[in-house]
Amino acid sequence: MTKNVELLAPAGNPKKLDTALYFGADAVYVGGKNFSLRAFADNFSDGELSRAVKTCHSLGKKIYVTVNIYARNQDFGALEDYFSFLEYAGVDAVLISDPGVHAVARKAAPGLKTHISTQANTTNKHAAKFWADEGASRVVLARELSIDEIAEIHGFVPGLELEAFVHGAMCISYSGRCLLSDYLTGRSSNRGECAQPCRWSYYVRKSDELSDTGWMEIGEDERGTYIFNSKDLNMSGHLEKLAIAGVSSFKIEGRMKSEYYLATVINAYRRCMDFGFDEAVERELLTAAHREYTTAYAFGKNDETVNYDDSQAKGDCDYIANVLGMEGGFVLAEMKTRFKKGDTLEILSPSGNFGKSFTVEEAFREDGEAVTDCKLVQEVYRLSCPYELSAGDILRRRQK
Repeated sequence: MTKNVELLAPAGNPKKLDTALYFGADAVYVGGKNFSLRAFADNFSDGELSRAVKTCHSLGKKIYVTVNIYARNQDFGALEDYFSFLEYAGVDAVLISDPGVHAVARKAAPGLKTHISTQANTTNKHAAKFWADEGASRVVLARELSIDEIAEIHGFVPGLELEAFVHGAMCISYSGRCLLSDYLTGRSSNRGECAQPCRWSYYVRKSDELSDTGWMEIGEDERGTYIFNSKDLNMSGHLEKLAIAGVSSFKIEGRMKSEYYLATVINAYRRCMDFGFDEAVERELLTAAHREYTTAYAFGKNDETVNYDDSQAKGDCDYIANVLGMEGGFVLAEMKTRFKKGDTLEILSPSGNFGKSFTVEEAFREDGEAVTDCKLVQEVYRLSCPYELSAGDILRRRQK
């Protein structure tokens, strides 16, 4: 059932786009240098966007561009030109949250498909129909919806594509409409500059009569102190239910996440969609950094969505190196985390080598010098390996 559903992955820069495509995404969503809600991702220049379109289309994949800020009056002149450029470049759709921006996009680039961002807060079937009547081809549903509500929306507007988040960070505020960052740091979350203050630990202010300093750290018990920090979404075990409800695109969150995170999560969901959910998928999603997992509101009201324990837990594996290819029977690996001769490394790959391990018996620098300690970040090392690996594969190490 899920084989006909699109697996949609984030790409914060061209390198991450390559990672997403290599590990099995059917489509990617990216941001340009302006008008995107992830202003601190590297994002794509116009030239990089044009090249990214060609790369995706050469592989039979799609690329969507986020234009999902809440726009101000002064934004619209440049927006018209930007939409014209995106249509010319051949992007498959743009993601929009603002009705005024949507109207401009339909006028400036009538051949460009529009998808409605989750920031538009589409929580009911009448809002979905409104967007369909306005010419949108897809709505990214609010993350507060249950599977039953999604099914009802699909039944009411069957011709509208529905996209739903299945994995990644959740926002403590309703559909991401948060003002904490604006008030505490002066950085607008609704214009792409969120400082994520919901992930911070907090203090309680006491009256001067009760404390000499006026401040008291929140007492930490078994639930911790992270009172605004949401758990991470994980719907890997329920993809079939979402597909039956009418979801046509499974979306992974994370344009700010690392290449290793993207490779791990995309690879897990690709395997889940192709072969079905099992314990191996469940274990795999623990290997990258994450908060405690939740299914959020997929099955109705849920009061257990806050991650009180910490800001984010480390995964079960360390990201060791990117594989650049093979040379003379040795793996060429660009180091990300220090490792040594004798370490056991595990392969992360979309190929049959996935999950296989090997011990580093020989390691050489690029100049041919044998080494026992690979400790220079971004240094390329030649490693003995019994498997034929490919550029794009990743090496990791299980934590003891």
